[in-house]
Amino acid sequence: MKKVEVSLENRSYDILIDENLILKFPVYLEGLLNRKFLAIVTDTNVENLHLSRLLTTLKNAGIETKVLSIKAGESSKSWETLQATVDWMLDNKIERNDLVVAFGGGVVGDLVGFAAAIMRRGIQFIQCPTSLLAQVDSSVGGKTGINTSHGKNLVGAFYQPSLVISDISTLKTLEERDFLAGYGEVAKYGLLGDYEFYCWLEENAENIRNRDIHALIKAVAHSCEMKSAIVIADEKEQGERALLNLGHTFCHALEAATGYSERMLHGEGVAIGSVLAFDLSAKMGLTSQEDPTRIKKHFEDMGMMNSINNISGTLPNADKLVELMFQDKKVVDGKLNLILAKGIGKAFIARDVDPNLIKDVINNSLAI
Repeated sequence: MKKVEVSLENRSYDILIDENLILKFPVYLEGLLNRKFLAIVTDTNVENLHLSRLLTTLKNAGIETKVLSIKAGESSKSWETLQATVDWMLDNKIERNDLVVAFGGGVVGDLVGFAAAIMRRGIQFIQCPTSLLAQVDSSVGGKTGINTSHGKNLVGAFYQPSLVISDISTLKTLEERDFLAGYGEVAKYGLLGDYEFYCWLEENAENIRNRDIHALIKAVAHSCEMKSAIVIADEKEQGERALLNLGHTFCHALEAATGYSERMLHGEGVAIGSVLAFDLSAKMGLTSQEDPTRIKKHFEDMGMMNSINNISGTLPNADKLVELMFQDKKVVDGKLNLILAKGIGKAFIARDVDPNLIKDVINNSLAI
């Protein structure tokens, strides 16, 4: 088993990464449970695929459970579902010293983490991510929140989990599209700060796509190590942590433009956004023209989206998409900050990027 430590003084926790961790779940609760009771929030997809194994394991250990299953999908990151989740916790008399488990993908983790942050002014929660995207990104670092009509993740809190349990076995049941969407976040780590890791991903693309357990454990563990180091250095995104947003400002605009629907998954948007960030970097003379071409080819080899034109249906024009980008949290004093790169593995924070250049790369991507 791989273990990654997130060292944040009294908010420190471990990330455990291996196969079949669900079957050993009670072992990892030692020292965390104040009574033999767990509240579990999951979604309808994970409920059907994995919940029975977890409940059986906990029952055999004498741990009582209460379960809430929310509708699967990005639409559940809403005020309505947040209120329903908090009301459910209160109805079931979840105490301040109890543990709540977020058992699902990024939507469940973000929603439950935010509910835990505001419930009784803060209760403990565990992330048990079941998607690749959640295992390498949203479950680590304490960002929680919901979407609003104004944009994605605009309401939330920094609230660290007590433990992250990443069972690699759950990745075997993901639909191909969901799995590859998660890979967009894995590739992001190499693109933003580790050229050697990106080369390893290119070399091991077939093993990863075939979901080889050993390749997945390494990919997830290394991604978590990179994110952990950045979070430790900048927990509340005052500086370096913003690098983790490579591709995300483009992505969030595209998600808003597609109504947070199945037309484009978050990880697909990250992949497209990462390509756009490198296209823009090349256009500004910051990196070589070969870099975006290389990245596009890698995503194409993985069977992934790599341009805006891959998104089905009608999309707004470049002017509207840039307008949506200005709703992003990274706008400061009315100026758009983006994560750009001086080469693969050399990302940096670019201040006050010219919107006209952004429109140019968006138009090119729309036309491909």
